[in-house]
Amino acid sequence: MDTLQSVLYGFEVALTWQNVMFVFIGVLAGTIIGMLPGLGPISAIAVMIPLSYGMDPASALILMAGVYYGAIFGGSTSSVLLNAPGVASTVATTFDGYPMAQQGKAGKALAIAAIASFIGGTFATVGLMLVAPQLSKFALTFGPSEYFALMLLGLTAIASLSDGSTVKAFISACAGIMVATIGIDAQTGTQRFTFGSVQLYDGIDFLVIALGLFALAEVTSLIITRRESLFKSGSNIGSLRITKSEAKKMAAPVGRQSVFGFLIGVLPGAGATIASFLAYISEKKLSKDPDSFGKGNVVGVAAPESANNAAAGGSFVPLLTLGIPGSGTTAIMLGALLVVGVQPGPMLLNDHPDVFWGVIASMYIGNVMLLILNLPLIPYIAKILYIPKGMLISLILVFCLIGVYGVSFSTFDLYVLIIFGVIGYAMRLLSFPAAPFILAFILGGMMEQSYRQALTISNGSLMVFIDRPISATLIGIAALSLFAPMIISRITKRNKIGKA
Repeated sequence: MDTLQSVLYGFEVALTWQNVMFVFIGVLAGTIIGMLPGLGPISAIAVMIPLSYGMDPASALILMAGVYYGAIFGGSTSSVLLNAPGVASTVATTFDGYPMAQQGKAGKALAIAAIASFIGGTFATVGLMLVAPQLSKFALTFGPSEYFALMLLGLTAIASLSDGSTVKAFISACAGIMVATIGIDAQTGTQRFTFGSVQLYDGIDFLVIALGLFALAEVTSLIITRRESLFKSGSNIGSLRITKSEAKKMAAPVGRQSVFGFLIGVLPGAGATIASFLAYISEKKLSKDPDSFGKGNVVGVAAPESANNAAAGGSFVPLLTLGIPGSGTTAIMLGALLVVGVQPGPMLLNDHPDVFWGVIASMYIGNVMLLILNLPLIPYIAKILYIPKGMLISLILVFCLIGVYGVSFSTFDLYVLIIFGVIGYAMRLLSFPAAPFILAFILGGMMEQSYRQALTISNGSLMVFIDRPISATLIGIAALSLFAPMIISRITKRNKIGKA
């Protein structure tokens, strides 16, 4: 069965009325879940596993896949309107999406996010269709040393997330890495920074930190500074129209970040969150006007949104072809497939072609449905900005508290949420950027684990990071990224002094 015949077969599976209905239910539920800060797709998919008993395996995965990429698609809404990330992978969208909403361009920001998400998701689907088996083999070449080098490359870009002081950005990143080490060491079983508290044995959930540093810090700032003007009715929604110059400005970033995000998604364990941060950082570095990022730059919204949706699609490559979940969400899907009697892996294409090609075809349909659902609803969704400030603050608080409590049903996490809200507000007052903290927290744990695994494999030799071509190349790029700006700056200063 060649690729074209396989795709046509996939559409035969996906276009039955039952599966079209499951696609619609999945993407609709995912969009709503993504819009609500803190809920996320994992819990929704976990709830759907009992519903999958007795279902056709293809239909079950089509439904759950729709929830997953629908949540990633819809997660930008609360990020743009409330500065409260709907899902973890839309944190980077807040950096420029929320400033655009403050400038009366909420409608445009949501339209950009929807279109970029559609392009990223569609590209990922094409990638799944054409190169999934080949990319799965490439993903297997990434060992612990390559993952460490990739995480190191991400950390060297922290200076790009600073609002001014690079030193403050690195201090913020160091704090993020410290928080990432809280809990029981997976290798030695040693307690680290738990202070004897049983609740800290598993560490601190990313969601608690993200909502605290962004949403609660924003609420605190609104209450203390009494910024009424941000929530007055009038021109806050703005036009959905994207100008030709903006479309031209976005085209190249959306294209390359769709490719980049898909490749990051293929790597087991990397995921959409890392893809969105790296997309934002790389576009800021490539930009001719990097100072405009964080102040409402359209590329700052489009790049992470195309990358995180492409990565969500890419995460199905290791799941379907290798049976390796690339994220917590795909791990739940793996369990669901096993429940319905399907073993993901190299034999899936031969044993269950309806599952493999049916899911891929359903993603085409689902992405079109998401665009049709989201674009017309933007004027109505964006009217959340008309809500009086007092009521809006109350809603944000309720969503944050319910979202955090719903993850672990622990009141301790609510106290931690408040603590990080205070920390986030203090960081604002002292001009410490929150983005490096978040990025370092995400990468810190994975980086430590990969470093230890690499040293275990090499019997403690650091040459394992140099001997392997991919890791050596990534480390070289990381060193260049870190030191090149400083060297160029010094050379420029010397030239100016020489001319004077």
